Amino acid sequence: MGRITGPVCRLCRRDGLKLFLKGSRCDTPKCAFERRPVPPGVVQRRRPKGTDYGLRLREKQKLKHYYGVLERQFRTYFARAERGKGNTGETLMSLLERRLDNVVHRLGFAPSRAAARQMVMHGHITVNGRRVDVPSYLVRAGDTLRVKNRAKSLQLAHAALADARRDVPDFLSRAEGGIPEGRVNRLPISDDVSLPIQANLIIELCSK
Repeated sequence: MGRITGPVCRLCRRDGLKLFLKGSRCDTPKCAFERRPVPPGVVQRRRPKGTDYGLRLREKQKLKHYYGVLERQFRTYFARAERGKGNTGETLMSLLERRLDNVVHRLGFAPSRAAARQMVMHGHITVNGRRVDVPSYLVRAGDTLRVKNRAKSLQLAHAALADARRDVPDFLSRAEGGIPEGRVNRLPISDDVSLPIQANLIIELCSK
């Protein structure tokens, strides 16, 4: 048996888990990780189960990779979630789901969170009619997101929408038309998170 072939993400290869960083390809049987979900190498071996600490740390690393946040950013989100009311894990996931780059991706305007982050940074997205180029900007209920009315912006968004394979989550709505537009109907809750994350393990790790 040889190594994993195809355009599989190097982080998926290294960590032995699917990080959904290759856009729509990760949702199809063509995903190289799905074809051979084992560690890379000539001799294929099952990965060890690991310790309790290792499992919790891995969940945290998965979360950071999914949303594209660094350790310092993550600690800021966690501290804010701890100060908030209600379940800390649910509040943390809600904050991350409210990131502008995540919302752009989940509306289908970009094939991945990394691509959405680039769209935002390059000024292709407006929020309530104002250009916002900060990927970590937190959207609020009632906000309207629109792809900028220029050729390059529309080309990127329409290409992503044509290839989109995921439904728009309930906390968002998307208007079909010449200029792609979306609206934040409410703040996201735990049921709106589409990623395989066990937030309780992350809270247990970071609360120590």
